[in-house]
Amino acid sequence: MAQYEHLPIYRKAFDLSVYLENIARNFSRYHKYTLGSDLRNISRMIVRLIIRANSERDKVATLEKLRVGIEELKVTARICKEVKAFKNFDSFKYAMGEAISLSRQCEGWIKSMRGR
Repeated sequence: MAQYEHLPIYRKAFDLSVYLENIARNFSRYHKYTLGSDLRNISRMIVRLIIRANSERDKVATLEKLRVGIEELKVTARICKEVKAFKNFDSFKYAMGEAISLSRQCEGWIKSMRGR
């Protein structure tokens, strides 16, 4: 299996996943087990997709799944913001900024793979 710990996209996704685990812990009980669970599951799925894409020869199909996963994460975070699950706006702002950064890195990875 290919090494993945050195990838910037992996480190960012891993850090975001840990951050969302800690943020979801502070959601109200109603949101913790619904939206918080979704956020945590999607963020872990994103990390797994990065690992899978890095070890495959043809990465584009997995990277497109990764792109969809990141969009799901952004939509779920927006829903959390609208229902006021986040305790403050700064935690939402940070999570969205990291998700947007992940999205940009994913797009760059896709473009580099299609160019080959």
